[in-house]
Amino acid sequence: MGVVHELIRSEADGKISFGDYTLSSKTKKENFAHGGDTYKVKTFREITKLECNGMFVYESVPGTAVNSLEVTENEVSFQAEGPEDAEITLGLSESAEYEVFINGENAGTMKTNLGGKLTVSVELGTENPAAVRIVKK
Repeated sequence: MGVVHELIRSEADGKISFGDYTLSSKTKKENFAHGGDTYKVKTFREITKLECNGMFVYESVPGTAVNSLEVTENEVSFQAEGPEDAEITLGLSESAEYEVFINGENAGTMKTNLGGKLTVSVELGTENPAAVRIVKK
């Protein structure tokens, strides 16, 4: 895995990867076409943010590298990597309940707010990527 030096890329399996937490200044890539959608990524050491068609998808503080992001109607899954623990916020359905799994372990049920945002804390280290899976109940 590792950082995504091109900031965002399409994977052969239809998923996307994005983010470079090694950058010292904010860098962005706009108008990235993937699967009929348009993505925008902003990333550097302090934050990584992804939008799809102008809508919020992902944000981490501090910045992370995300590999194999897949978003469906009822599930979001990805591998996150970074130099230290991160707080990850996802844009999901408003006022909905989700089961959160980190590295295959159930981290409990969480409910999104009225804006549809769900925030999870993930233990990271440059050699310890985390597998995150969020499933709508």
